[in-house]
Amino acid sequence: MEPLSTAQIIWSMFIQFMPVWVALIITFAVSITFKRKLGLYGKLFDSPVGMVGLFLVLFWVFTAFLADMIATFHPIEDVISSMRRKAPGTAIPNPDDFGYSYFLLGGDILGRDVFSRMVMGSREVLKIAPAATLFAFMAGIILGLPAGYFAGKLDTILSFIANLVLSFPVILLFFLLVTPEIVNSGIPRYMAGLLFLFPIIFLVILLNSRYYTQPPLRNMLVGTVVVLGGWVYLGLAWDADPLGMITMQGNQLIVFISVVFVNSPTVFRIVRGMVLDIQTRDYVAAAQTRGEGPWYIMLWEILPNARGPLLVDFCLRIGYTTILLGTLGFFGLGVSPESSDWGSTINAGKGQISFAAHIAVPPAIALMTLVLGLNLLADGLREESLKD
Repeated sequence: MEPLSTAQIIWSMFIQFMPVWVALIITFAVSITFKRKLGLYGKLFDSPVGMVGLFLVLFWVFTAFLADMIATFHPIEDVISSMRRKAPGTAIPNPDDFGYSYFLLGGDILGRDVFSRMVMGSREVLKIAPAATLFAFMAGIILGLPAGYFAGKLDTILSFIANLVLSFPVILLFFLLVTPEIVNSGIPRYMAGLLFLFPIIFLVILLNSRYYTQPPLRNMLVGTVVVLGGWVYLGLAWDADPLGMITMQGNQLIVFISVVFVNSPTVFRIVRGMVLDIQTRDYVAAAQTRGEGPWYIMLWEILPNARGPLLVDFCLRIGYTTILLGTLGFFGLGVSPESSDWGSTINAGKGQISFAAHIAVPPAIALMTLVLGLNLLADGLREESLKD
């Protein structure tokens, strides 16, 4: 069969992404219709910058969820040796053995479909970056709130530890954690055991402070968090899920805890600084006069009033984490050498850039558009939060 033209390649990819277009149309239609009832999220649709950012982010989020419907080949198993480094739009020699007849974005150095690897790579990136950033925020919040609220020696000690971590080179940390000696010593697991406790602690304190005057409901909610959180904690941190349902591969665990470790101190400093400012407000004094506990004041009076800057930083930090994951994959420190994550794919194609640029360029563009979307989304959130 004749190779596809540029226009045919673009149209074919547009068709393959049809589930994503449908999901985007439905999401935007519903959101615009009810935007006045959706709080800060609804206000994004009054900001052109925010809408563009949201569109780009949701495009890759929906692509990650619907990747199995979009990808034309398996990103790892479908290897066609005759398709190595073939140009975009090249027809495969035996289409009856597969579900599709063309490599829309060409073949990589092993003869795998670049388009499918780009699509499935979004899933690899988006299942780590947001979760790792969320864990980092929970750790930073649970340490930053008391540091700013109580100040004194506690603030001095926590600030010193945060500055100590921030002074450590990030890339060097990753190189150290993947060395066989460090892995065999169990240090990554011990770090995971400590860092993965923070989400459970955060949720327990959050619910206990909110429902302290309603013991039956409080006990039920806290107990649920402890049981479910403990189950997830055992699986993720120690690979000891008794049901064998939750686990995290060694390389993936190292990437995850490293991202949490290097992001938590920055979040801590942001939260601490905001608490130092907000705790002087009248509504905090009113809560203290009512006899509310310190954690209630910190989590239910101060934290909600810091949501705007924190949401903006959360979006930006996911973008930074995405770039970091891509960088680690490029240096061969990603989740797996065979992974379809964008950094690993760019790394695999870097040596072919002069004569087979199609291997590295698509994942690079995907990485760029996702980070651009997160930055624009953060700008939109900042713009709208300042109007509150």
